Amino acid sequence: MQRFVQSLFLLMVLLWAVALVRPSQVAAARKTPTTTGKHQQQVAVTIYNGNLGLVKDVRSLQLPTGIHDLRFMDVAAQINPATVLLKSLTDPQKLRILEQNYEYDLLNPQKLLEKYVGKKITLWEKNHYTGEERKVEALLLSVNGGPIYQVNGAIYLNYPGRVILPSIPENLIARPTLVWRLKNSIAGSQMIEATYLTKGINWRADYVLTLNAKDDQGDLAGWVTIDNKSGATYKNALLKLVAGDVNRARGEREMADALRGMAAKSAAEAQAFQEEGFFEYHLYSLDGQTTIKQNQSKQISLLSAAEIPIRKDLIYYGAQHYYRNRYGKPISNQKVGVYLEVANTKKNHLGIPLPKGVVRVYKADRSGSLQFIGEDRIDHTPKDEKVKIKMGEAFDVVGERIQKDWRKIAWRVYEVAWEISLRNHKDEDVEVTVVEPIPGDWEVLHASHAYKKVEAHTLEFPVKVPKESGVKIAYRVRLTF
Repeated sequence: MQRFVQSLFLLMVLLWAVALVRPSQVAAARKTPTTTGKHQQQVAVTIYNGNLGLVKDVRSLQLPTGIHDLRFMDVAAQINPATVLLKSLTDPQKLRILEQNYEYDLLNPQKLLEKYVGKKITLWEKNHYTGEERKVEALLLSVNGGPIYQVNGAIYLNYPGRVILPSIPENLIARPTLVWRLKNSIAGSQMIEATYLTKGINWRADYVLTLNAKDDQGDLAGWVTIDNKSGATYKNALLKLVAGDVNRARGEREMADALRGMAAKSAAEAQAFQEEGFFEYHLYSLDGQTTIKQNQSKQISLLSAAEIPIRKDLIYYGAQHYYRNRYGKPISNQKVGVYLEVANTKKNHLGIPLPKGVVRVYKADRSGSLQFIGEDRIDHTPKDEKVKIKMGEAFDVVGERIQKDWRKIAWRVYEVAWEISLRNHKDEDVEVTVVEPIPGDWEVLHASHAYKKVEAHTLEFPVKVPKESGVKIAYRVRLTF
């Protein structure tokens, strides 16, 4: 009997203790652990030319041991879920991923109403005469093309009043979220790192070249422009840029295994990029940290070089099809192209890999005001290679060509004679390079000026044209097609 009384007493104490537990405490115990940007300890972003970014997000968390879910919020909206990697930096062997989900059914008015179709909701109806509001209970029948309600047995389209919903359904979220089912064996706080690829973030290089009065030197400034539309803000990020043509498999299958070997380095204080060779590309790392906001274009200095030697070329191009036909009239509307050439060498105060981008060229007029004189797009240029910039067409240097003869000598054998006129209306002498792409097997029979065979199918005449004067180049070539 005494044992029975003791058991009864312990049961009553247990029931009393359970009754003292608040509902909020029970809910908190069942609530899925959630991490947001406030837990972030470090973020590193590597941006590629092809609208692609690699994000490394390190956060400090205290996870319960055993098997449980983790909601990882504040990730990029354009994340590629197939590329996500999660690991514990504290002890990688004691945190295992059993399941991974990416929830992107984002909260908006339309989706919220759709979740309540077939359920009763509350409408607050306002009397326009008295200004008073009254509560109306309605059954939401449909939201296709607008809400349809049943109120007091009648059907209403777009019933007036404010819609009041009791709660947000669990399967709707405010921000894109990664959800992992984890098996954790680490008690206490630990550092975890999430790595993923995202679209919507890109970078490009922009260059400004300022010419001197003689067009033989210039100052070059390079800028990196970052455009972030990935759906996330990266605060105090370690920034790296990859220059090169990175191949990506079709169907958005990314090279996830390659991500494991890419580690972020510590940053220094100066805001400048350090370049290094990386695989078959080039990697530019920013010394220091920077914040890249969502829907922001950010510019960061890439390089600066003064008094770079520059060569200006005037080039008059021909074309291979000129030699295959008889022209009854002169070929008109041909202009002399203007190009700038820069040798990317240390001797010329450069000598670093230049990412592809747009070069915009300026020159000061007589009043000292800078004027825009042209732009061109350059490709990735290694050190010790030349950069050629097409500026436009010459105004005062004119070219014209006339086919003086075209005849068939034998089967597949032809002779073509050309006369090329170059006229210089400037008050200084110029040199024009006439470039003639010649098809087939060819031989020059006669030429009025010295020429160079620079390639198997290319003939060049470097011609000096005096000021306020003109020069005519005549030559005959035999071709076999």
